[in-house]
Amino acid sequence: MFWLKKMFTTIAVISFVVLVSFVLPPSFLRSTYTAPITIREQSQVASVHKTMLVSHLMTPEPLRAIYMTACVASTPSWRENLKKLIEITELNAVVIDIKDYTGVVSFPFLYQDIEEQTNVSIQKGCVVPDMYEFVQQLHEAGIYVIGRISVFQDPFYTKLFPELAVKNKNDGKIWTDYKGLSFIDVGARSYWDYIVVLSEKTYELGFDEINYDYVRYPSDGNMQSASYIRATSTSAVGLLQTKAETLKFFFEYLHDNLKHPSTGSGQVPVLSVDLFGMTTTVEHDMNIGQVLEFALPYFDYVSPMVYPSHYPSTWNGFANPAEHPYEVVKIAMTKGLERERAWNISNGFFSIDPNGTTTPVSKLRPWLQDFNLGATYGPDKVRAQIQATYDVGLTSWMLWSADNRYTKDALLSE
Repeated sequence: MFWLKKMFTTIAVISFVVLVSFVLPPSFLRSTYTAPITIREQSQVASVHKTMLVSHLMTPEPLRAIYMTACVASTPSWRENLKKLIEITELNAVVIDIKDYTGVVSFPFLYQDIEEQTNVSIQKGCVVPDMYEFVQQLHEAGIYVIGRISVFQDPFYTKLFPELAVKNKNDGKIWTDYKGLSFIDVGARSYWDYIVVLSEKTYELGFDEINYDYVRYPSDGNMQSASYIRATSTSAVGLLQTKAETLKFFFEYLHDNLKHPSTGSGQVPVLSVDLFGMTTTVEHDMNIGQVLEFALPYFDYVSPMVYPSHYPSTWNGFANPAEHPYEVVKIAMTKGLERERAWNISNGFFSIDPNGTTTPVSKLRPWLQDFNLGATYGPDKVRAQIQATYDVGLTSWMLWSADNRYTKDALLSE
């Protein structure tokens, strides 16, 4: 009962989003509806309810995005610089942290209430107090906005609910990776509801798409000591689900709970997922639960993180894959497209036209490297990855730089 009370407290607190503006969107926005947002203001005034006008842009084709941390989004000068970069180059979208690797949510909610009701001290992290207004500013500039949720890596939530964390089988305590970060057990289904609620609140803020990262089991650390006590049976015979099966059920749960018309809007959020780059080339789940074909049915876009620096030495004969950005991306995405096409055909998702067999437009949209690791990445190496993406027949891509410093000279001018 105490656990249920804590869960109710957290979900309720997530709902108390502090949003303070009421802004009419510009006429070029593709769709508009009113969404009720619960607001609790920290003052002597009673909680109030306001109705905000929330707008969403259609997904651009092609999409060309960069990543923005919550800390940068909360710094007006820095976020304005990135906004200008998008406006003056071929870029047309941005991915902003909603919940990063710390588990901290980037739009305001009442940490004080959590601390008072759970007696747990919470690290505040970077919060964007004007997230709603910022999204509206981006929309006014014609910029598509994606909210990124780091899912199962969540030290914030494991501190609140240690019973849901991956455990150390040696002492029963919370397991941590080499960086000291903890994970929620993928099989903790009550946590799935938290992610659904957070996704709904993100969409209500005006984010056009919800992107899920860290949708996996841990990959770094003492894996032999990691214990997943929330695995469930797959059938009456009592066989436990594999990691890949459990993750597939999570994908299905997200899809079934979010891909339905939002209240009063008749719309559904666009959903995307990030996968390890090697999911396109390996035939197993790499012990993290990720299988390309298990993600394809449930997301509008699937983004393999094909950073050349993240491939092992000697991969496909390259002593240092980071020195071969074009080749790595081309090989990885070619194989991904082959597997996606095979999956489409095997599931009947194809049609015959006068020119032969056609399959649906690809869902694949890679993350590309714009950071120095394994090699120095200047305009040539960044652009080589973009060209490889085009050469395999894809049109959209996203650039990742953890410190949000991007290679402008790699981008075409608008």
